Amino acid sequence: MKRIKIVLLAVVSAFLFSSCGYNTMVNLDEQVTSQWAQVENVYQRRADLIPNLVNTVKGYAAHEQETLTGVIEARSKATSMHIDPEKMTPETLQQFNQAQDGLSSALSRLMVVVERYPDLKANQNFLDLQAQLEGTENRITVERKKFNDTTQQYNAYIRQFPRVIYAGWFGFEKKSYFESREGSDVAPEVQF
Repeated sequence: MKRIKIVLLAVVSAFLFSSCGYNTMVNLDEQVTSQWAQVENVYQRRADLIPNLVNTVKGYAAHEQETLTGVIEARSKATSMHIDPEKMTPETLQQFNQAQDGLSSALSRLMVVVERYPDLKANQNFLDLQAQLEGTENRITVERKKFNDTTQQYNAYIRQFPRVIYAGWFGFEKKSYFESREGSDVAPEVQF
C-alpha cells in the first residue's frame, strides 16, 4: 500500500510540475541564452573585421598611429567582456554596452581619419570591409532586438499568475534587457 502511495504521489507530482509551466520556463530560459549567444556572435563578427580594416587604413595613414592604436585597444576591451547569460544583470549589461560603445566610438574616429585619404576611400578592400562592417552593425541591431523580444517573452511568462509563485522556487529569475545608452536619442553630428 505504501509503495502504491509513493508511485501515485510521483505520478501526480510529475503531472503537476509538467502542467505548471516548468518545461515552458526551461524552454524560454534556453531561448534567452541562445539569443544572447547570437548577440555575442554578431559582436564577435564586428571584432573580427576590425584588424583587416585597421591594416588597410594603416597602409595609407601610417602617421595616424594614435587613432589606429585606440581602435585596437577598444577592440581588445570589447572582446574581453563576456557575460554568462545565467548571471546577467543590468550592471553587467551596462559594462558590456560600455565596452561595445568604446569600440563604436573608436571606429567612428577611424572613419573620420579615412575622410582625409581619398585614395583609401576608393580602395576596393576598404570599401568591401566598410560594407561588411555596416552590414554587421545592422545585424547587431536586429539581434539585440530579438534578444529583447525573447527576454520579454520569458519575463512575462514567469511573472504571470500562478507561475510567479513558484518560478523563483525553481530558480527562474527576471532577465535584463539591452537598453540604449544615454544620449542615443540625439543624432550624432557628422562633419567632413
